[in-house]
Amino acid sequence: MDKKDCGDETIFDRKNTELSALRNELSILERKMDKICLYMEKMSITEYVELLYNPRKLLWPNFFSGLLRGFGMALGFTLLAALVMYLLNILNFLNIPIIGKFIADIVEIVQAHLKY
Repeated sequence: MDKKDCGDETIFDRKNTELSALRNELSILERKMDKICLYMEKMSITEYVELLYNPRKLLWPNFFSGLLRGFGMALGFTLLAALVMYLLNILNFLNIPIIGKFIADIVEIVQAHLKY
């Protein structure tokens, strides 16, 4: 029998080509899922999910990070204030007429508070 004569064989051929196309798509999707799984393992998502389900594990790291942030801010502000005071003191010695008196007043106020 010829394929043109028998309609069943052409249907089987079409089904086979559709099936092979679906297998190709499935293999592509499988490869993409493998890549996604690798990316998720690299990002340590499992550890993150475990931390979400056990909030006690988050307590100490967050406490210490907050403590260190506060210490860092205090230290940074102290250094910044010391730098500003140093620059104001230099400007005071330059004796610029317009802002010299204003800067001298600020320096005196700060030095008065430092004595306490």
